[in-house]
Amino acid sequence: MELQPIEQSDARFLLLEGVHQNAVDIIKKAGYTNIEYIAHALDEDTLIEKIKGARFIGIRSRTQLTEKVLDAADRLAGIGCFCIGTNQVDLQAAQIKGIPVFNAPYSNTRSVAELVIGQLILLLRGVPEKNHHVHNGSWPKSAKDSYEARGKTLGIVGYGSIGSQLSVLAESLGMNVIYYDVVTKLPLGNASQVASMNELLSQSDVVSLHVPELDSTHNIMAKAQFDQMKDGAIFINAARGICVVLEDLAEALDSKKVGGAAIDVFPKEPKSNDEPLDSPLRGYANVILTPHVGGSTVEAQANIGTEVAEKFVQFAKKGNTVSAVNFPEIAVQQQPNTHRLLHIHHNQPGVLSNINQLFAKHNINILAQNMMTRGEVGYLLIDVAEFDSQLALEHLNSVEGTIRLRVLY
Repeated sequence: MELQPIEQSDARFLLLEGVHQNAVDIIKKAGYTNIEYIAHALDEDTLIEKIKGARFIGIRSRTQLTEKVLDAADRLAGIGCFCIGTNQVDLQAAQIKGIPVFNAPYSNTRSVAELVIGQLILLLRGVPEKNHHVHNGSWPKSAKDSYEARGKTLGIVGYGSIGSQLSVLAESLGMNVIYYDVVTKLPLGNASQVASMNELLSQSDVVSLHVPELDSTHNIMAKAQFDQMKDGAIFINAARGICVVLEDLAEALDSKKVGGAAIDVFPKEPKSNDEPLDSPLRGYANVILTPHVGGSTVEAQANIGTEVAEKFVQFAKKGNTVSAVNFPEIAVQQQPNTHRLLHIHHNQPGVLSNINQLFAKHNINILAQNMMTRGEVGYLLIDVAEFDSQLALEHLNSVEGTIRLRVLY
């Protein structure tokens, strides 16, 4: 018989921004029925009110979980980002408060890769500019500046889950694929790794960014990098908005150094669908601007809903934190006739020793124990005999450095 978390009946899930129905279905199937579902993002004041009392919150990219918001989250145990990125969450503040953050880093890789393939084909053929002219009454029927993808070189900056999948799709079109990454990566197909960004930029007919948001990737494409590109090459960014100096890209487009571009992410994005984008690239006929929809396909959102919701359930029911982005990762097999205690504490010497001494002193037998630390917090998972759990709980609460304590079952 599966043991159930004692808080299952009152654990409130707050799901925002219209996360996929898969997430709701999985959470309900796990026995959690207290679910508040809201189809849009909330402003800070409303979010502060709504998050009070919530045990778990699920968001997408627009909701900002700042330290101020997290301070109002008096019962929050877990955060789910139903997307790839987690930059909308103050990860350190969540960590200090003992709140793990989960995301879906791989569920929309195919969607992003397919969008890039579509964009590079359209740009190589000059379709955006031709489309613009036809809409405005002219008929530019010509093969001038219109090229096949076959035989062209695609340069991928960042050969992770999206970059490598893009590599496979591009090779199937007959493209030559090269890539640059800060670490050595095993190539897929006939792709080859180059030693530097400059080498990649100087050889590529199409350059596509697929890097994470880090200090080292901030403005990695600016004037100097655009100057390194082949004359008339195509540039695509479906990674992070902070990676590109858009003013420098606009200058490169004006000078014809860059022959066309597709941008899906921006340094500052509108907060609602009714707000216009403020960008120096607006108005260019040879630039495709999309509203951060690289991963926004029905299939991707369904996969993301499933992935993050399952991580929620694993944490809520078993305390498993594998793949949490800001938290120690632990997974321990569930045992019958035990109660599971989750002890989150400041990462300081002596905590585990103090707990074990207390348990030994009071004859509390530990049937399973696993502890990991990350940054400023430590996470200890303990299984004890069910008749010892109340006594164990009392003593865990007295341990110096305790941040929070949960009893699962």
